Amino acid sequence: MRWADRLAAARRQGFVGRAAELTRFGALLADPDEPRVVYVHGPGGVGKTALLHQFAWLAGQAGRRLVWLDGREVQPDAETVVGLLGSLEDDLVLLVDGVEGLDRLLREEVLPRLAAGAVVVLTGRDRPSAQWRADPGWRELVEVMPLGNLAEAEASKLLLDRGVPAGDCGPALAFTRGHPLALALVADVAAQRPFSVAEAPEVVKSLLRGLVDSAPSPQHRLAIEGSALVLSMTEPLLAALLDQPDVGGLFEWLRGLSVIEPGPRGLFPHDLVRDVLATELRWRDPPAHAALHRRAAAYYRGQFDRADPQERMALLLDFVYLHRDRSVLGPFLGPVTGGLDSRRLWASAPHPGEWPLLRAWVARHEGAGSAALFGHWQSRQPEATSVVRDGQGTPVGCYVLLNVEQTDAADHAADPALAGLPGGLGPGERATFVRFWLEDDAYQQVGEVQTFLAVQLSRTYLSSPGLAWTFLTFADPDFWADGCAYLDYHRIGAADFTVAGRTYGVYGHDWRTVPPLAWLSLLAQREDPAGAPALDREQFAQAVKDALRGLGRAEGLRDSPLLEAGLVPGGLGDSERAAALREAIAGAAAELEASPRDRRAFRALHHTYLRPAATQQAAADLLDLPMSTFRRHLAEGIERLTDLLWQRARHGPG
Repeated sequence: MRWADRLAAARRQGFVGRAAELTRFGALLADPDEPRVVYVHGPGGVGKTALLHQFAWLAGQAGRRLVWLDGREVQPDAETVVGLLGSLEDDLVLLVDGVEGLDRLLREEVLPRLAAGAVVVLTGRDRPSAQWRADPGWRELVEVMPLGNLAEAEASKLLLDRGVPAGDCGPALAFTRGHPLALALVADVAAQRPFSVAEAPEVVKSLLRGLVDSAPSPQHRLAIEGSALVLSMTEPLLAALLDQPDVGGLFEWLRGLSVIEPGPRGLFPHDLVRDVLATELRWRDPPAHAALHRRAAAYYRGQFDRADPQERMALLLDFVYLHRDRSVLGPFLGPVTGGLDSRRLWASAPHPGEWPLLRAWVARHEGAGSAALFGHWQSRQPEATSVVRDGQGTPVGCYVLLNVEQTDAADHAADPALAGLPGGLGPGERATFVRFWLEDDAYQQVGEVQTFLAVQLSRTYLSSPGLAWTFLTFADPDFWADGCAYLDYHRIGAADFTVAGRTYGVYGHDWRTVPPLAWLSLLAQREDPAGAPALDREQFAQAVKDALRGLGRAEGLRDSPLLEAGLVPGGLGDSERAAALREAIAGAAAELEASPRDRRAFRALHHTYLRPAATQQAAADLLDLPMSTFRRHLAEGIERLTDLLWQRARHGPG
């Protein structure tokens, strides 16, 4: 039996209630004249995902081909989604868990391609949008299935099945009112200590606090809290977060909690649980929050170096999710967290009849000469143009993202914008050039469309394998200087160009120098210059001791908190950051060596960490010191080195 079969069997055995919904879905599978789309909606924790698993089992029993999509992890691109579906024939049953970020894409670009016999189930917190309800065609094909709390008998059975004593069921039912997630939390708490009804009005928060407090050990507690910080928890990631090699037992314990769900890329807590746990940890134990955050970032950086292009995209999403509370990175998540109102603005290829409108926009804002160049690129790279649309699909802006490596001599002769761009692309390397970008009326002013364009284009850069350069055109380059500098885009004066007497400026980013993950780290650090929450003096001293112990290993500084403490300049890749930290430590040690009063402390430090002897006893023998005297000198050396590094950190790198 496969793990998937065991999981499915356990889910069926533990599932309670929803008999009417299961019966109805079985009827839809059997009768092609029934509605083809089931839209399940209900509040967080009401059991939408659990019901979807039961639908999946029923579809498998009916011999249907099943595709499950997690709406939080799917790129919002029609061809990507269609590629995940494989065949679009009648036997398909598509289950989408969390439709919010894919709603419009599925309705307008994907579902119309399915065969007539296919069945689709969508889940979301809110009822279907107006577009589903207003369209006569979709009204006929969609059946809305709202989910509420469990009936008293069903809720009581759930508690008893999970080992809650019968005497606790009455108060627990009154307390939870049949809410499935609250019931699951009660069951988890009651399995570890006697359950009593809390006085706090925030039911789930109170129960979660009890669950965390009842964890068998501090490591179990960190495992729960760590799962709230990351998008998906795997066993290797958990080992990195807890800084211990064997976490198999902890991972299995985490998997067994009712508030934890398995996904295609690992375990994750329910959204409501995640929010509460992350918030509680941030204010209750800032050092622990910072340590988990730091170790997760270091793990992703290490994995990124070894990953293939597809895995790198997933790791970029993981990394951005870890920094989701930073305003500059949150919007990059789009449908994962609903950042930047991604359901209101969206981008797609122009419809055939829209090209004259786009060209007219360019003519209005930049003149006939630029409009003619827009027409040139329409014929040469039509796929480069995208239209930004509002919630009703009306065009409100556009951009043209050229592939520079596909241009030829005729393009260079036609458009002066190509003349000054840096060259030197290597085999397999690419460069993209945002040749035109604008909002219909506001042109290149700051606003919602401009912000959407910035995020949309950045997602494109991050998902483009082999990308060496990105170039951006600005009609008013001086106005955008600060914003571009913040995003690590640098003015390329030699690339400025003139069309019909109007000069445009060009900014660029070299992804070979600052690759995607380092770039995201830089943005996070610039929003909070200390990177992670600032280290106090005691934490800094411990980080110095850990760094000294890591000097002898090739990757010994990769996870060091000192990387984010002001000793290392921004904009560096992972290996360059570690090298810069080594240089900072070596520089401080050189100051000790140069100081007559610190020289004996330096020698103990040198022979222990910088050029270590085999053992501390060997180092003491080398210096002809008793062991007690050697240890005193070594402690002095570490303390003086920490003082020097602390002062440097306060003043910044260099």
